[in-house]
Amino acid sequence: MIRLIVTAMTEVEIESLAVIAGRGVYPLLLAEAARRRGARRIVAVAFRGETDRSIRKLADDVHWLYVGQLQELLDTLAEAGIRHAVMAGQITPTNLFRVRPDGRCIELLRRLHVKNAETIFGAVADELRSIGIELLPASTFMEDYMPNVGVLTARAPTDIERKDIELGLKVAKVTSGLDIGQTVAIKQGVVLAVEAFEGTDEAIARAGRLGGRGIVVVKVAKRGHDMRFDIPVVGTHTVKILKKARAGAIAVEAGRSIILEREAVLEAMNRLGIAMVAVDAENTAGLADR
Repeated sequence: MIRLIVTAMTEVEIESLAVIAGRGVYPLLLAEAARRRGARRIVAVAFRGETDRSIRKLADDVHWLYVGQLQELLDTLAEAGIRHAVMAGQITPTNLFRVRPDGRCIELLRRLHVKNAETIFGAVADELRSIGIELLPASTFMEDYMPNVGVLTARAPTDIERKDIELGLKVAKVTSGLDIGQTVAIKQGVVLAVEAFEGTDEAIARAGRLGGRGIVVVKVAKRGHDMRFDIPVVGTHTVKILKKARAGAIAVEAGRSIILEREAVLEAMNRLGIAMVAVDAENTAGLADR
C-alpha cells in the first residue's frame, strides 16, 4: 500500500490505482513508478488508437475504450472499486474532432461555455468525484522525472539564447494564461510560434520553418495550472521534433514539468548540441545574466 502525501496538508493511502492512459511513454513510466512505490493493483483505462499496447504488461487489468465514452469510463472504474486515478499522456489533438461521444459526454460538453484541456478534463474530474474517485495530480509518482533549476545538458544556452528564453517566458505567461498553449518558440528576439490547438510538435515545426536553424523553445505550465492533467512533458519524441526544426535550445519549468527517459533525452540533446535548461518561471529577472 502506498502512503502518499498529495499536498502539504493531505495524506492518503493508495492500494489500487487507475491510470487513464493517453498516448506516449508517460502512462507506462507512471505505472512502473506506482508499482515501485507499492501499488498492489493497477487498472488501466486505455484508448483505441492512442494508448501504447505495452500498457498490458504493466497493469493488472486493461479496459479499452474510444475517446468520448464517458459513461463507459465511469462504469468501468466504479465496477473496479477504484478510489484514486491519474490521467497520464495526451490525446492526439485532431482526434478530439473524431470522438465517439456518448450521451453523458455530449451533456458534459454542452455544459461548457469554453472548451479547452482544463475545462474538459476538469469536468471529467468532477464526474469522477461524483462516483467517489479522486483524480490525483499527473505528476504523482513522477517526482524523479521533474527537473530542478539549472542547466541540464553539457552545453549551456548562449547569451542570445538566454535572452530569448527570458522573452519566451514572458510571452508564455500571457498565452498560457489565456489557455492558448504551453509552448513558445523565439529566435533572436522574434516570436516565431505560439502553440495553439495544433499542439507542441506542430508549433515547433512551424517555428523551424519560419526561423531556420537556432530557434529557442520555451515550454511551461500556465499560472494556476491544474496539475491533475496536461502537465508539460519532454521526451525522446520531443528531441526528434527539435532536431528536425534545427533548434538551438529548449527551456522547461523546474518542478512543474516532466522529462521522460531523461538519460536518453539528455544524451540525444548533447549529441545534437541542443542546450536544455530548467528555469524558475516565477523569477525570470536577470535570466540572461545567469
